[in-house]
Amino acid sequence: MQVGPQKFVLKLIPSGVLHPHTRVVIGNGVVVDPQALLDELDMLEQAGIDIAGKISISSRAHVIFPFHRMVEKVSENRVDRVAIGTTSRGIGPCYEDKVGRRGIRMADLLNPDLFRTLYSFLSDDKQTIARAFGINDDIRFDEILADYLRMAERIRPMVCDTARLLNDEMARGKRVLFEGAQGTMLDIDHGTYPFVTSSSAAAGGACTGTGVPPTKIDGVIGVSKAYITRVGGGPFPSEDTGPGGDRIREAGLEYGSVTGRPRRCGWFDVPLLRYTAMVNGFDSLIVTKLDVLDGLGELKVCTSYRVHGEVTDEMPAANLLLEQVEAVYETVPGWDQPTSGITRYQDLPQATRDYVAFLEERTGVEVGAVSTGPERSETIVRPGSKLEKLLG
Repeated sequence: MQVGPQKFVLKLIPSGVLHPHTRVVIGNGVVVDPQALLDELDMLEQAGIDIAGKISISSRAHVIFPFHRMVEKVSENRVDRVAIGTTSRGIGPCYEDKVGRRGIRMADLLNPDLFRTLYSFLSDDKQTIARAFGINDDIRFDEILADYLRMAERIRPMVCDTARLLNDEMARGKRVLFEGAQGTMLDIDHGTYPFVTSSSAAAGGACTGTGVPPTKIDGVIGVSKAYITRVGGGPFPSEDTGPGGDRIREAGLEYGSVTGRPRRCGWFDVPLLRYTAMVNGFDSLIVTKLDVLDGLGELKVCTSYRVHGEVTDEMPAANLLLEQVEAVYETVPGWDQPTSGITRYQDLPQATRDYVAFLEERTGVEVGAVSTGPERSETIVRPGSKLEKLLG
């Protein structure tokens, strides 16, 4: 996120922390690496961001340990396994422990006696797994235990029942914006399985991941780039592996914020957006990075799929079938004039507005805002849109 001359890469802490009068919450659906959290807090403080009393962490959030990262790296690098392309931060194995009912939560971490007991059981399991994978060196479990007890004391003031906090604040009339960290196609249930994350990345995850009931959600806002990107493995029907994809990557600085890996780039995918709009129930869509397409003579848009010779606009569930999908494209005019820095929708080139209208018509979703650069001031909310009403 770009704020003036400063760029912030936030992995755990919600981006609202950069606003001076906003309180941010890390919900129960998140798995938290305490060291990564403290590093991120230190980065914000060094950048002059006041975080005192602004951050709350769910007591029900699960805790990532170094041996989770070890398990993930070993599993990902197995010769007989198709690599998913994870970030190797231990997220998947932590969720495995959560679902396996052997995980350790923030509330456990803050109870030293209970934590020692639970940690002993979990570390024994991980040592057994390490040896099964041929890792015979002893993992420094005692050092990890001491480090986590130390970090727990710094984290302690931020930990609370965030479900109660959020519901109480909403009952008082406070406005809450739920922020998702992954795209819908990485959702464990609705994404391109198995090339997905380990959590619910669709809009419904905002309820299960925070403890706020769905009846309290006023609207759902989707966010999509003006093109499509993906990090790691998995099917990507509209990927451009030629000069077009390279040009988008360089213009959009499409490199993973965690791994630094080049993102795979391609053209806007209408069937994908229609599917994600259905799963999430988008009221409005924000299309970002329009400026990346500046100067292209024409733009390709994937408007349907061809599977085994038949044209469809449905998203296949089977990964092997999705891998065989051929994108069917339509071509629309590009624009020569730069859009970067434009702050009023009516000032955008006509061809840019036509492109947005084309996406609206084909996806069936209102485009309520676009962005023409990384600055907050370069996000343009369209007057009279549903998005404008949601934002109030």
